Amino acid sequence: MSEKHYYIYKKDNTSEIIYLDYNKLKGFNFTPQNHIKYDGVVVNKMIIIKPSMIEKVLKRKIKRKLDLYLKLIINFIDSDDSSSSDTLREALNDLSRYKNIVEYKYKKFLDEKYLKILLKKIAILEYELKSKLITINEYNYELDYDEEKTSHRRR
Repeated sequence: MSEKHYYIYKKDNTSEIIYLDYNKLKGFNFTPQNHIKYDGVVVNKMIIIKPSMIEKVLKRKIKRKLDLYLKLIINFIDSDDSSSSDTLREALNDLSRYKNIVEYKYKKFLDEKYLKILLKKIAILEYELKSKLITINEYNYELDYDEEKTSHRRR
């Protein structure tokens, strides 16, 4: 299967044709989510080269993800459901995975000050999830202990 490449040229008086080699371009790669179907061009891969644009896209993407985790934590705190231990562990694992992505993949595109603040926010979210997980485990342990204590029969 042959790869498709596009030629970009200027409409000025110069008739120069510029060839972009996508394998050598360094920038932020991502695949856009095509939710709207139309008869236009379908984009499978996008590379952003301009640093200010990369920073804007990443900040928007990070803000959405942090809002999602914050809503998840608020739902866990409000629910007081003791059976959500597995879901809470999955959320904690997902958050730690996202923290690693931010540290190693996005680090070269973001400002150090913003990255430091972002990692502090993620640490706070992790702390809240861990504390909720600990309280749920203690509650389940107390229930198990009470059931064990009452289940012993004496003669």
